[in-house]
Amino acid sequence: MLKRRIMVVDDSRVVYAEMRKMLEGSEIEIAAFCRSGEEALEQYDTVKPELVTLDIVMPGMDGLETCERLKKSHPDAEIFMVSSMAYDDIIDQAAALGAKGFLFKPFTKEALLEGLRGAFKAIEGTE
Repeated sequence: MLKRRIMVVDDSRVVYAEMRKMLEGSEIEIAAFCRSGEEALEQYDTVKPELVTLDIVMPGMDGLETCERLKKSHPDAEIFMVSSMAYDDIIDQAAALGAKGFLFKPFTKEALLEGLRGAFKAIEGTE
């Protein structure tokens, strides 16, 4: 089975480790892990992920700014927000920037898989 490749952008190694464990044995693999928005922008061309999961609260460039810059330099980049910042205005802002979905932390394995699969379906629906 062909794996769907994602890039995880989160300043927490714990979140990354949880996601990696939750995705084990699924059709989704983490192709890269970046601890900052700046790192994600640098690595995007090399990794060429199908989907980028973005935390919102990170030191330096936050997830919304990262999303905006990534979409400017790579209009075809697909973004999925993962955050504990569950405020309507932030969700609206993320959607306005082109995010394909939003997952609240802390999340379960089921919520993560459902969210990512939903984002991939949304991507395929727009091609």
